[in-house]
Amino acid sequence: MVTWEQRKLGTAIKIIKDKNKNQHSYRAFSISNIKGFIAQDEQFGKDNTYSKTDKSTNYIVKPGMFAYNPARINVGSIAYQNQTEPVLVSSLYEIFQTNSKIDDSFLMNWFKTSLFNRQIKRLEEGGVRQYFFIDKMKETEIKLPSISEQNQISKLLQLVNKNLDLQQRKLKELQQVKQTLSQFLLNGNTHTRPTLRLNGFEDIWKENKLKDIAKISMGQSPSSNNYNKKGNGKILIQGNADIDNGGIRPRVWTTEITKLANKNDILLTVRAPVGELAITNREVVIGRGIAAIKGNKFIYNLLVQKNKEHFWDRISSGSTFKSISSNDIKQLKVYIPSEKEETLIASVLETIKNKIDFQNERINVINKLKKYLLTNLFI
Repeated sequence: MVTWEQRKLGTAIKIIKDKNKNQHSYRAFSISNIKGFIAQDEQFGKDNTYSKTDKSTNYIVKPGMFAYNPARINVGSIAYQNQTEPVLVSSLYEIFQTNSKIDDSFLMNWFKTSLFNRQIKRLEEGGVRQYFFIDKMKETEIKLPSISEQNQISKLLQLVNKNLDLQQRKLKELQQVKQTLSQFLLNGNTHTRPTLRLNGFEDIWKENKLKDIAKISMGQSPSSNNYNKKGNGKILIQGNADIDNGGIRPRVWTTEITKLANKNDILLTVRAPVGELAITNREVVIGRGIAAIKGNKFIYNLLVQKNKEHFWDRISSGSTFKSISSNDIKQLKVYIPSEKEETLIASVLETIKNKIDFQNERINVINKLKKYLLTNLFI
């Protein structure tokens, strides 16, 4: 068994302070806690203020170097330079590179562990704003196995990251498919929608007001004296904080019954932010910030599409506290096909939604695996 050697990171890194005195025309970058190195013109636009400033005092970061923001490293603003050529960063950044005792990928993964985060909290300095300068970085303690074992750990985590990237790309593709299908299948206005036949169904859509095809109820909040957060009584749905990814998130219960929504009712937030939607999987009490609509999944998808088109924002009233009224909802004009075509369209969109849900769950599993490995591969 190979023993892990504990040492201070300062013994394995070299500080870099290479200023751009010769005014090289390298691209200017900053560091994001999500994307790592990101070009200033991509993040802020080609004509951003920073692009027009003197860059002679900027630091040059060559490929194979690390850089970080000492005021934001506590939220993960540290990255490894893997561009094909040098880049420029603000002189406020700290830059370093490693020696032969440590694998760069191993170190980058170590920076994502709780082991490193705890040392940041222990060593950072400052008043209102905390800083973690390079002298503190050198003081951090790290346990290192042999280079070969570091490489093996890095390769394993690289495989996990590649799989995660692949699954996230698949998720984006599925979301794009659903968005495109929703825009096409739910636009029943024959003036703007191409002629469509699905399994022999005629493309005849009739204009209706929502009140004529669905029963609508506005919520009434019970007294706060009857709230019970221990789970007794019925769930109270009051606004967007209670809605999560098309479903409901139990937060508050009440023993007072004011206005009820039944299982499978569509819930719509009517107070800021307006337009959030969910289908309830149980009987719930609805507060003043919620409307309940008795409809089917076709109508639910139709209303979701309206939200994506910012319809509810456009019709809401109020300056600091926007809301939509019962009449706003009842008078909404929608185009409805035959019942059979409604069922078919809802089924198509439900199939895509299920695939998206499955893909999200797959990503959650990989993220849990990654978290487990980051916790247990480093000692």
